Amino acid sequence: MTEKVKIKVIKKKELKTAQSQVEVTKNSKQQSAREMVSTVSNWVSDLQNRKRKETTVAIETFFSNRAQTSGV
Repeated sequence: MTEKVKIKVIKKKELKTAQSQVEVTKNSKQQSAREMVSTVSNWVSDLQNRKRKETTVAIETFFSNRAQTSGV
């Protein structure tokens, strides 16, 4: 009981200014979900395009390096 306890006094005026600073514009849940779906959709399409390009290059190099038999 000999410990000193610190008490912070907050005046009403300070409380109002603190609350006004805390308010942050939040997106609605629906808007946030749309943004997440859009981001993931973009990632998936980028990945698919990259794999298609790699496959195309691999097939072209595979068939162009084949030794051609001569008809002699």
